Amino acid sequence: MTHQNEYSRWKESAHKKSVEKFPERKPRFETSSGIELPPVFVPADSDPDYMDKLGLPGEYPYTRGVQPTMYRGRFWTMRQYAGFSTAAESNRRYRYLLGAGQTGLSVAFDLPTQIGYDADDPMALGEVGKVGVSISSVEDMAVLFDQIPLDKVSTSMTINAPAGVLLAMYIAVAKRQGVEMKALRGTIQNDILKEYVARGTYIFPPPPSMRLITDIFSFCAREIPAWNTISISGYHIREAGSTAAQEVAFTLADAIAYVQAALAAGLDVDSFAPQLSFFFNAHNNLLEEVAKFRAARRMWAKIMRERFKAQKPASWQLRFHTQTAGSTLTAQQPENNVVRVTLQALSAVLGGTQSLHTNSMDEALWLPTEKSVRVALRTQQIIAYESGAADSIDPLAGSYLIEHLTDEIERLASEYIQKIDDMGGAMKSIERGFMQSEIQDAAYTAQRAIEKNEDIVVGVNQFQTDEKVTLERQKIDPAIEAEAHERLRVLRAQRDNVKVNELRTALEIAAKGTDNLMPLFIQCMENQVTLGEVCNTLRGVWGEYVAEGF
Repeated sequence: MTHQNEYSRWKESAHKKSVEKFPERKPRFETSSGIELPPVFVPADSDPDYMDKLGLPGEYPYTRGVQPTMYRGRFWTMRQYAGFSTAAESNRRYRYLLGAGQTGLSVAFDLPTQIGYDADDPMALGEVGKVGVSISSVEDMAVLFDQIPLDKVSTSMTINAPAGVLLAMYIAVAKRQGVEMKALRGTIQNDILKEYVARGTYIFPPPPSMRLITDIFSFCAREIPAWNTISISGYHIREAGSTAAQEVAFTLADAIAYVQAALAAGLDVDSFAPQLSFFFNAHNNLLEEVAKFRAARRMWAKIMRERFKAQKPASWQLRFHTQTAGSTLTAQQPENNVVRVTLQALSAVLGGTQSLHTNSMDEALWLPTEKSVRVALRTQQIIAYESGAADSIDPLAGSYLIEHLTDEIERLASEYIQKIDDMGGAMKSIERGFMQSEIQDAAYTAQRAIEKNEDIVVGVNQFQTDEKVTLERQKIDPAIEAEAHERLRVLRAQRDNVKVNELRTALEIAAKGTDNLMPLFIQCMENQVTLGEVCNTLRGVWGEYVAEGF
């Protein structure tokens, strides 16, 4: 079949179905000069490899995007990451962002929450509400989503080791609102392997951590079919200093490990694979980043179809969220960060992201203010509504440079995955320190290039000024820690503590067995067992992971 015939078939079938599901944003896409933009371009029939390598949008191998119409049907979800101080303060910020046009929520939790401690635990001293919102109980979660209908919004939660517990809280709050589990849409990060590699907010050793993940896979496949059960994260790998090719390789290697763990737990690949999602970084080199996203999509499609024999097209599709690169933000001349973020966001859009967070200009200095968050959101909206970048389904396809970079990133990432396979998989490579060492070497090389002025960072090693930073600052009131302690004291005094102790005993027994823990987590949350109480019960059974030196 010729390329033109393939295009005609696509336009009549997949494209038509997608347009019926997502009516096009406007009846005609054209430039200011009146030049009409066709939905997608295909090459001349003299290029025989085109369909095998690129295909068409919405079709295997998804190099050109996972939906046939991409942003012609609807824009990516504009999901600004936010959370600080108390649940009430964060709720106000969420409602502000939704009012400003944000289309999805993304929750940042403080460090004690991320590692399973209540706000009044001695381990939480001085950290409550500092890098995210403090959530110790279902009552905190209820305040966080007050006046936000959970059947109407999509919520992403950046939580890993205690992801199942926070998801159970979310479900309990939804039930209070009268929302059934099946109506919930969103994502939990739930990616523990990258915590061992690049981020450090782990709690338990690998075997029970992987059990928690596969329990979530199984439970959500049955009960919350629209929920993304994991967001396999290259973002933090890149923030730790990796290259673009390493980001793809190590992310997909982790993903392979999760699929293997789920299969070992007896799950059918097509029952959970459509609920897997990914999370990538958008860095400064615009063209390499576009190619990176395309290569990752194509590689995952091949891995799922050829390696794991998945049968459903939804199992082959790499759907991903993108965040602009926090590590590239500079405290010097912070207004320059608006330009960096714009270019990074544009690379994500040109690369076909499903949702996007744009960093605020002042994040290298302090928590972002409402004004800087609004500018970050407006950056996405200007790209969407004014730039024309969203009017073509795959605007850079066929560029000699883009296709070359896509092929090269796939080649380099595939070589890494083969090395990791030869070591016995992602966990074995992490235990040997392989991924960590590769990332550290790349980070060192990049930093040396900046120090030697081989790479220029505007305002840092070239084009400096002595101007004083005058941006408005967002501050955290230190009194919030005492307030959190008091809320927990009242909660523990008013709840049914006999029931709480019964549930903690049941949880201890279940942790020693093999039953799915999610139903028990939900029961715990509905009876006001706290996050720390659940995690400390599990610590007593499973112990804690301690990273060895390399």
